[in-house]
Amino acid sequence: MSDKPLPAVPYLKIPSDGEPYLQGSRCGECGAVFLGERDNCSKCGARGGLATEKLAERGELYSYCVVHRSFPGIDVPYISAIVDLEGGGTVKGNLVGVAPDPAKIDFGMPVRVVFRDALGRKDQDGNSYLAYFFEPA
Repeated sequence: MSDKPLPAVPYLKIPSDGEPYLQGSRCGECGAVFLGERDNCSKCGARGGLATEKLAERGELYSYCVVHRSFPGIDVPYISAIVDLEGGGTVKGNLVGVAPDPAKIDFGMPVRVVFRDALGRKDQDGNSYLAYFFEPA
């Protein structure tokens, strides 16, 4: 078992000498930003020329859905959100720190990326996972 948590998704990077971050790819032709590593740009069609970069930790809530039914073992309700990050990139994740009540959630509200335990999930060797969430900024 490792002392350090494992990333819940491949685009969540956990450097040994720094803070966790989300990694994306920026197109060298049109500047579009995507979550994770890519070889081709789905905006302009460029092949190659996408460089990986650390994505911003702040953004705005673009859309959301309050989820009332999910898989067994997943606490509901929760807020599934889509966030437009500063500097480019759109990311889906859960919004935490806000009641799952549409009256308390505003489109365009500023949010920030936070990294926390992945809801107690562990791999077969007992290693924990680190996940990302959004919370109001």
